[in-house]
Amino acid sequence: MVFSSLLFVYAFLPLSLLAYYLCPDRRSRNVALLVFSLIFYAWGEPKYVLLLMFMALSSWYCALRIERSEYLETARMWVAISVAIDIALIGFFKYAPLFCSIFGEVPAFVQRIALPIGISFYTFQLMTYVVDVYRGDARAQDSYWNVLLYAALFHQCVAGPIVRYKTLAHELFVSRKEGREILPGLRRFSVGLAKKALLANPCGALADQLLLASSAASDPALFARNLASLQGLTVLESWLGAAAYMLQIYLDFSAYSDMAIGMGWMLGFHYPENFNYPYVSRSITEFWRRWHMSLSTFFRDYVYIPLGGNRVSMPRWLFNLFVVWALTGLWHGASWNFVLWGLYYFVFLVAEKLLLKKVFGKWKVLPHVYAIFVVMTGWILFRFTDVRLAWQVFRNLFALNGNRFSDFISVTVLENNVFLLAVSIFACTPLAKRFSDSMAARCREEGSMVWEIARTCVIPVLLLLLSTCALVGDSYNPFIYFQF
Repeated sequence: MVFSSLLFVYAFLPLSLLAYYLCPDRRSRNVALLVFSLIFYAWGEPKYVLLLMFMALSSWYCALRIERSEYLETARMWVAISVAIDIALIGFFKYAPLFCSIFGEVPAFVQRIALPIGISFYTFQLMTYVVDVYRGDARAQDSYWNVLLYAALFHQCVAGPIVRYKTLAHELFVSRKEGREILPGLRRFSVGLAKKALLANPCGALADQLLLASSAASDPALFARNLASLQGLTVLESWLGAAAYMLQIYLDFSAYSDMAIGMGWMLGFHYPENFNYPYVSRSITEFWRRWHMSLSTFFRDYVYIPLGGNRVSMPRWLFNLFVVWALTGLWHGASWNFVLWGLYYFVFLVAEKLLLKKVFGKWKVLPHVYAIFVVMTGWILFRFTDVRLAWQVFRNLFALNGNRFSDFISVTVLENNVFLLAVSIFACTPLAKRFSDSMAARCREEGSMVWEIARTCVIPVLLLLLSTCALVGDSYNPFIYFQF
């Protein structure tokens, strides 16, 4: 079940909210929330609910042992045990085929291992729980069910944002202001749903049309046909496909985060923002401060800083940064293209720190063009598990394969999708938010409630209706980050 399915929007979400608010106190409401979260997770993969429950059990027990340890060495041992269990499980379910491929042919039983939905997200969340208890930033939970609830919350369990335990613990288990942000939550949810249904899905369909569908591109048996198909693209088609995928992956993932944050508001939870208009960045450093912020801060606080951060010698700093970006790439997928994608950003971040920052400081437009180009070409590498296909698309962008600049078909594709691309680009900027905020400020000065009523009631209903129309009969409705 995905947030952008009609079943979720018109059945699961209303029923979960109704059950939640019919419960008389916080304890019973948490029980209702846990039940609906487990149902949500089990909807697609019932057997992997047991994996989620076991990992929560392991973290719960280890955290209790950490808090009750009399010696620092004992506490560290329990942290190591908990982290080792988490890494072993995610390594088996997510990375076994990749590791086996290093040493030869992948065994048949390994090939049949299905990736549990959201394992990368809830594994990291459980790690933050154990480490926060070890650092003294949070108290260990006596109740196993509370730890399971934290890990299984259906709003953000399967695709983030990654919510640290110390960030959510007070609202989840102590006190939260319920019912005060239902309308803002519905508005945020409807915006995310519209992003997904009206923009991300059509952009994804366009990217698949031009750059191969993901299922076909990842099939080694189809490599020759895929390569020939990409070689036949014009320069214009290649740029359109790369731009469509770049727009899709932001709109898709940020839409999920918008819906998760909105649902949290409806219940009194405040999940961290995950995106801050990353495509307006003027450097790769700025891009990663704006993109998937919950993941970036996780690696900063739980990997980079413990390794020494930047308060070390230059070689050690380069090593710390290398480790973080290799892990960032590996976190995204069990394929070498993801590792290369992470190291690709490592190279540019080092270059900016040592050289490019001083060069681009004198320019205004050029840094933004540079950042967009680096990110777009990075997404090409991200899309194709076979790097040779990514290289083919990159060569196409500059007619290095002898391909034509355009033809009748590519011009027609552009004309048919120019409005979609324009609106999608607009949605990637803060212009709509600035307009809304300025209208709200003007109406407050005039003592008018017109705009507040419009953006709180009218616009969400309109977006919901348009999204519903788009989703009816639409079989193309993936969430890209579900695979991670």
